[in-house]
Amino acid sequence: MKIYLAGPDVFLPDAIEIGRRKAAICERHGLTGLYPLDNSIDLAASDASRHIFLGNEAMMEGADAIIANLTPFRGPGADAGTVYELGYMAGRGKLCLGYCNDPAIYADRTRRFTTVSEQDGRLVDAQGLTVEDFGLPDNLMMIHALELHGGPLVLPRERPADVWHDLSAFENCVRQAAARLATVS
Repeated sequence: MKIYLAGPDVFLPDAIEIGRRKAAICERHGLTGLYPLDNSIDLAASDASRHIFLGNEAMMEGADAIIANLTPFRGPGADAGTVYELGYMAGRGKLCLGYCNDPAIYADRTRRFTTVSEQDGRLVDAQGLTVEDFGLPDNLMMIHALELHGGPLVLPRERPADVWHDLSAFENCVRQAAARLATVS
């Protein structure tokens, strides 16, 4: 069984090593991890971004499931590319699992980045825009996509000291994927 390993991990200085660690965890559970950086792309090509997109999309098509790292990236919410990939896989009816190494609810995370106040019974940010406040760890579309197409978002009890290298929640998702995919084989 093949698992597409989505997340902003590809932007880390040790992205290749993280991908290897994740693939090894998958292998220990009888799964094959497909890491986006396994694609061979000429980054100097004028259309490199398009080739990255097409390569990742081909990997997703060949995968049985996705495990999405939805740990907040450059803001209070998940990485935009990872969110797209999760939606893509949900739209294809594939098993969707995800984790986030920050267990705080979205509204509280938003407060880390901007002023949030109450106005007319709703939370608003410094620009007067509504802050989603359903007590969920991220946008409701991602949370319910996971619930309806796989399982609930996996969260640690506490934020790990190193949110980018702690793979405990990831391994929890891998165990879930192995169990779920074994029943459909």
